Amino acid sequence: MKAMKEILSWIVPIVIGLLVALLIKQFVFQLVRVDGPSMDPNLSDNERVVVLKQATIHRGSVVVFQAQGVDPTATTKTDYVKRVIALPGDTVKSEDGNIYVNGKKVKQNYISSDERTTGTGNWTLASLSNDHAWLKNTDATKVPKGKYFVLGDHRSVSNDGRYWGFVPKSKILGVVKVPFWGSDKTAKKNINTEWKNYFE
Repeated sequence: MKAMKEILSWIVPIVIGLLVALLIKQFVFQLVRVDGPSMDPNLSDNERVVVLKQATIHRGSVVVFQAQGVDPTATTKTDYVKRVIALPGDTVKSEDGNIYVNGKKVKQNYISSDERTTGTGNWTLASLSNDHAWLKNTDATKVPKGKYFVLGDHRSVSNDGRYWGFVPKSKILGVVKVPFWGSDKTAKKNINTEWKNYFE
C-alpha cells in the first residue's frame, strides 16, 4: 500500500503536467518552426516562433494555418506561415507593387519597395480566381465569409493565396509572435505589430 502511494505520488503530477501541457498547446499557444523562405526578410527558415491560439486576427497579422485542403499541392498535413492581407468581405487588388484593400492603399512597411514590386504582380481577386480556377461558379470579387486572403512577405517565392485562394478560419491555428529571444528588432516589430493603422 505504501509502495502504491509512493508510485502514485510520482505518476499523478506527471499525468497532470502532461494534461496541462496538452491543454496549453490546444487552446493557448504552441511553438512552431518556420519552414522555407516565403516570409523573408521578417521570418527566416528554421526560426522558432510562438503561435497564440486565441489572438484576434487583424489585417497584417501573420498566421499559421493547416494547408492541407487549402493548397492542392499540400497532400499531407502541412502548416504554412503567411500574412493576412484581407478579411472576410474585403476586396483586394495589386497594382505596381501596391496592395489595395477596399480601394485603400495598404502600408507595406514590413517589406521594402523592391520587395513589394518584385514578384507581387498586378491582379484582382477576380483575375486570380480566373487564372488559377480557385472557385468554380463562385463570385471571387470579395473575400468570402469566414475566410482570409494571405500572402508571403517574400512575394517572388511565396506559394500563397494568389495561387490557391482563401484560407478558412477553421484552418487557422493562431497568430504568430516572435518571442523575446528573437534577435532582429525590426523583423520582430514587423511580425508582432497588430497593424491597426493598416492603410496609408
